[in-house]
Amino acid sequence: MSTSDTKTANSPQLPQTGKQAPAFKLLDQRGEPVSLADFKGKKHVVLYFYPKAMTPGCTVQACGLRDSQSELEALDTVVLG
Repeated sequence: MSTSDTKTANSPQLPQTGKQAPAFKLLDQRGEPVSLADFKGKKHVVLYFYPKAMTPGCTVQACGLRDSQSELEALDTVVLG
């Protein structure tokens, strides 16, 4: 049995598409703490996971989110990831 098959009290809860995201607090690109709770009731949040830059599709998707930032802001939406 691998350790990935076991759950412990310290195991992080993973986000699932369409479900409420688990609470988290992480550092942003400036080293400042960001908590998902900071946005609750204020903004819509898109959690974006950049897997690897092994294909151009990953980069295109990330650039698409970057290029859509003003439209997302108009919809009270922030991208974290």
